[in-house]
Amino acid sequence: MDLVKTTFFFIYYYVHGLKDSCVFLLLSFALICIILIQTFMRSASLTITFLAICATSIAQGVFSNKTNAALEKVIQDYPNKFKNIKGEVVVENPQTTEYRSIVQIPGSSSCIVTRYNSSKNDVYSWSCVVFESDDFDLAKNKFKEIFSQIKNSIVKVGGEKPYILTGQYANPSEEKKFTTVFFELLPSIGDMKKVKIDLSLQYIITGWKISLSVYDRDRKDEEQGNVGSSK
Repeated sequence: MDLVKTTFFFIYYYVHGLKDSCVFLLLSFALICIILIQTFMRSASLTITFLAICATSIAQGVFSNKTNAALEKVIQDYPNKFKNIKGEVVVENPQTTEYRSIVQIPGSSSCIVTRYNSSKNDVYSWSCVVFESDDFDLAKNKFKEIFSQIKNSIVKVGGEKPYILTGQYANPSEEKKFTTVFFELLPSIGDMKKVKIDLSLQYIITGWKISLSVYDRDRKDEEQGNVGSSK
């Protein structure tokens, strides 16, 4: 007998006068038990739901914080031409010199600092391959996931006021082969007004590659490597 029916009978017998006190006591006891059981079940259900939400939020937050923390370190070193995160030389040729990046994005396959030897202004950039797959749908979903982790990130540089990283999402298409979302720091002031951050999804011979880059916006097109807009 559910709570509604039990309550109805309880009220009915109470109003019409209950002759058998034992029945009245048993009915009262049953009503109290049902109320306690249903209250406990609701509480347990809410508790389980709450814990599940917390666990999901924590799992997402840990990855997001690590990603943002790594990116923040890179942006913080932009005014220093990434000298504090530049490791040993990986590849050297007449046009560029590539160094291993000390700062790594969690789960990335390669993060490098590049010096453009042909530049008169001693230009550097940082780039990281954060994901690779031959499945477009998988790469597309990962692209959106990483964008969500990066957008509206708060970046603190030295003793300056915090910056916020903003960008407009671009929906990838398998036919385009190349899609890039450009980010900028707001407010756009001082040395940081020239820094550019982009997230790109590009098709290469081995499949789809997602890259994250930090560079100077005045860098020439031939020095931008795989940085570009949707095609």
